[in-house]
Amino acid sequence: MAATAKAGVESVAPRILAIRGHKVMVDADLAQLYGVATRVLNQAVRRNMERFPADFMFRLTRIEREQVVTACDHLDLTPEFSTVEE
Repeated sequence: MAATAKAGVESVAPRILAIRGHKVMVDADLAQLYGVATRVLNQAVRRNMERFPADFMFRLTRIEREQVVTACDHLDLTPEFSTVEE
């Protein structure tokens, strides 16, 4: 594996969480990966819902949100959505 690819995997891997039996990334981390604001990512997803599979994202419950924020010190904002990673 190339050094840059390995560095990319190493920077993403810690941000993948297990929620509801799926490997997911919260919207804030995914937005950071793409270099956009979280609100911009969520807006793009809302405007293009037909392009995503039905199980692409889900809204966290209040308890799940609290657990994610507690477990992820790097999150500044409370994430609204998580995206499922197959």
